[in-house]
Amino acid sequence: MPTLENLFLQLENIKVIDTSIPHSQYFPLDLSVANTELSELDLGNATIFENYIENFLQKNKARVAFGGYNEKRNLYNQNTHFNEEERNIHLGIDFWIKAETTVLAALDGKVYGFNFNTGLGNYGPTIILEHQLENKVFYTLYGHLSLESIENLEIGSFFRKGEKLATLGDASVNGGYSPHLHFQIIKNIEDNFGDYPGVCSKKNLDYYSENCPNPNLLLKIT
Repeated sequence: MPTLENLFLQLENIKVIDTSIPHSQYFPLDLSVANTELSELDLGNATIFENYIENFLQKNKARVAFGGYNEKRNLYNQNTHFNEEERNIHLGIDFWIKAETTVLAALDGKVYGFNFNTGLGNYGPTIILEHQLENKVFYTLYGHLSLESIENLEIGSFFRKGEKLATLGDASVNGGYSPHLHFQIIKNIEDNFGDYPGVCSKKNLDYYSENCPNPNLLLKIT
């Protein structure tokens, strides 16, 4: 019986942001502790962070900056939301692009849960879809959305692969970040509903790496 990861490898043409932007206009962004440029910035200031992203995109002639799976970041140090056990290893892929950018359903699925996860460093408006491939049920999480994205949403609503699901929010609602989509795959969602950890500690990395496989297996950006 194929694993979920093997099933992902068989799929093609999957995008989670504006379908009109080709992968040739994506550029990888390193937000890890190895990026010494970040130590000179006040990343707790959303305007400074957004300017950094915009300059990065302009410099690299790109429209989308992406990356971050299994990346250890200092980005969360200023947020008490993550400090209870030094959670600093990122479990999804981020797509950094302007607010109001269209977010797409990765695959056919139904709304499992949604929530406005408030507070600095949190997801802001979040949607979780439930999917099934062959006999395997799994979930995709879309974080840092606009408030409008969840205003009229209903549990169980069905979205087709590539259908508009939401739009991106700005720093006033998305947890204080430069606008971006946090996209994550979850195998066992346990008792979570409109939220799921997007960052983990080193001691829990083995569990979360297995439960949240690399989204690029599905998206095939590189």
